[in-house]
Amino acid sequence: MADFDVHGLRIGQGMDVHAFAPNRKLIIGGVDIPHHQGLDGHSDADVLTHAVMDALLGAARAGDIGKLFPPDDPAYEGADSIKLLEHVAAHIRSLGFEIIDVDSVIAAQAPKLSPHRDKMRENLAAAMGISVDNVGVKATTTEHLGFEGREEGISATATCLLARC
Repeated sequence: MADFDVHGLRIGQGMDVHAFAPNRKLIIGGVDIPHHQGLDGHSDADVLTHAVMDALLGAARAGDIGKLFPPDDPAYEGADSIKLLEHVAAHIRSLGFEIIDVDSVIAAQAPKLSPHRDKMRENLAAAMGISVDNVGVKATTTEHLGFEGREEGISATATCLLARC
């Protein structure tokens, strides 16, 4: 890890939400999760990876994923969000920042996500070029409350720490 000044630290927060949709794969953290429906979106609708990208871009004060990858641009239809995260990580570095740490939470009543947590961490870490030890992924239910609890969709939040190098 590069040397950094504590005054060059930046914290970012990201959030994403997608509704369930039939006839789509459920991709979360770059993992294809067996489920009877996937998430609706222009890209692969990877709610976790989208939240991580927004956290990184926010910490660097570089806009959001909609600015970088417009949802009406046909080039991103069905896009692999892990590949987009690789692009975001490179962009963050080009702005003079190192990614220090990322933590996240996925809210979903179903399916059960904990069996896939380690692979999600590995995928996110590899895409960002950081150690898996610096990536946290947690999953929770909403105790049948809200749209997640009614199994209408999934949400994710992410927080990151960047350092200016």
